[in-house]
Amino acid sequence: MDPGVHRPAEAEGGKPVNQISSTSESGDIGSSNCRADFSVAPYVSVAEGYERWAPTYDQAPNPLLNLEERKLAAHLPDLSGRHVLDLACGTGRWLEKLTGRGAGVGIGVDLSAAMLRVAGKKAAIAGRLAQADCLALPFRSEVFDLVVCSFALGHIRDLGAMVRELARVMKAGADVFVSDLHPEAYARGWRTGFRDSRSAMQIEMLPRTAEEIIRAFYSGGFECLTHLPLCLGEPEKPIFARAGKSHLFTRACQLPAVLVCQFRRTSAETRLRGGR
Repeated sequence: MDPGVHRPAEAEGGKPVNQISSTSESGDIGSSNCRADFSVAPYVSVAEGYERWAPTYDQAPNPLLNLEERKLAAHLPDLSGRHVLDLACGTGRWLEKLTGRGAGVGIGVDLSAAMLRVAGKKAAIAGRLAQADCLALPFRSEVFDLVVCSFALGHIRDLGAMVRELARVMKAGADVFVSDLHPEAYARGWRTGFRDSRSAMQIEMLPRTAEEIIRAFYSGGFECLTHLPLCLGEPEKPIFARAGKSHLFTRACQLPAVLVCQFRRTSAETRLRGGR
């Protein structure tokens, strides 16, 4: 990882929320490593945070990942023979799913060497990973048919530059699905964070509204097909129970937890005609 990741011109691989803190609740929701005082835990850079998180990242149950997966998976098209990219892939969670659904070629990219080491141990995606900044992807132009970018936007300072680079490597008509912590949840105090053997910590992130995300993608040559605020539901209830946080479940379901958007790369002809 680039230790200067929080500078405006740089970006970082995004990883989903494994533990969420809310200052409006009586404790954290999420993983089994919960702490009632997580909301006052110190911030660390994206680089340091995922370096420390990587060894245990896949080990704890996660209500937001469960919610995102069950909703987003229903929107994915047939992947047979398609070239797909898991952008900011982390430990390869979505890359495993995309290749399992029949993608012809699947590749995962992340800036974190620590997260990629974990991903590289998974047989289904070993050899399909690359360490790279999302502002300088190591691919030729117009190669991918579909991209998933999961819980990464909050770690990317120059969203416009990322969108332009993404547009470069995608074919006209290709779809990109992005997800992130919903800005309303962030406003209520929910944070990306975890606890390791040393301490609890929050990872720096920049929340964005759906309008800001849509505007950035539109400016980069994409049309927005849908943007959905997702709320936790009954399928996530057992995760709260296993974490000993059942008393927080009902209140946590009352606000949007995840934002999911689907964009389509427009063709040059469409853009010249002014079509959306």
